Amino acid sequence: MAQRKASRRRVETVASGVAELVPDPDRDTAFTLMLDGAPQSHVDLADPTYLQFEYVRRMASAIDLVAPAGRPLRALHLGGGALTLPRYIAATRPGSAQRVVEIDGPLVELVRQALPLPASGNIRVRVADARAAVEGMRDAGYDVVILDVFAGARTPAHLASAEFAQQVARVLDPTGWLIANVADGPPLKYARSQVATIRASLPEACLIADAGVLRGRRFGNLVVLAGRTPPPLAELTRRAAGDWFPGRVETDLDRFTGGVAPVPDASAVPSPPPPEGLFGNRK
Repeated sequence: MAQRKASRRRVETVASGVAELVPDPDRDTAFTLMLDGAPQSHVDLADPTYLQFEYVRRMASAIDLVAPAGRPLRALHLGGGALTLPRYIAATRPGSAQRVVEIDGPLVELVRQALPLPASGNIRVRVADARAAVEGMRDAGYDVVILDVFAGARTPAHLASAEFAQQVARVLDPTGWLIANVADGPPLKYARSQVATIRASLPEACLIADAGVLRGRRFGNLVVLAGRTPPPLAELTRRAAGDWFPGRVETDLDRFTGGVAPVPDASAVPSPPPPEGLFGNRK
C-alpha cells in the first residue's frame, strides 16, 4: 500500500512554484496540494463534502448558511487551488453555476488531469488575475464571492485594497456575500486593516476563527463573512463551536478593527508571510 501511495505522488513546476499532489495516507481517494511546501488544498475525489482544513470548513459553513439548503448559487471563486470549495458546492447545491479565476495556468492543467472535476458540476475555470477578471464582470452577477488567493503563502497587495473590495461588492447581488480567507498572526495588523477595508463596502460582517488566532496569540486563518444584510450569527456560532477544532465568531468588529482605516491601492500590502516552519509537520 505504501509503495502504491508513493507512486501516486506528483511533483511539477507550475507558474507559482513547485506543486506537489500528496496522497492522503488515511483516505485512499484524497490528496493534498502543496505549493512550495505550503499546503494549499485538500480534496477527496470520492467525497467532496469531506473538508480537511479547518478554515475551509468554516468557509463551507458560511456557504451552507447564506441561502436555504440545496438552493443553487451563482458562485465566483477567486483563487482555485485544487478546487475544494467548487467541488463542495457542486455536491451540496446541485445546479449551481460556478466560475473560478486562477492565475496559474499550469496548476489548473495539473489539477484538471490529476484531480478531475465532476462532469455535471458546471464549474468553469478561467486563467486570469483575480482583480482584472472581477473588474470586467457585470454588476450583481453572483450570490457569493469566495476570496482565497495566495501567491505562495501570501495574498497579493492588489487584492487587499478598498478599490478591490468595491469591485467585489459591485459584482455581488444586493443580498450576496463575500467569504474571504485572511491569514495573519500577532498583532493582527493586516487582519484588522482587511476587516476595515471590506466593511467599507460590505458593512454587515463577522469573523470566524480559532480563539487563539482572534486573540493574536498565533498565526492562522480568519474567515470574513460580509454582505449588506445581517449574517446568520446564531448558526455560525453553533457550527464553529462544534467543529473538530472549535472556533469562535467575532461580531464586535468596531472593537476588533480599533479605528483602523480602509486601505487604498496606494498603501495596500501583501498579507504577512507565515512563520518559518509553520507547515513543516504537514508535508
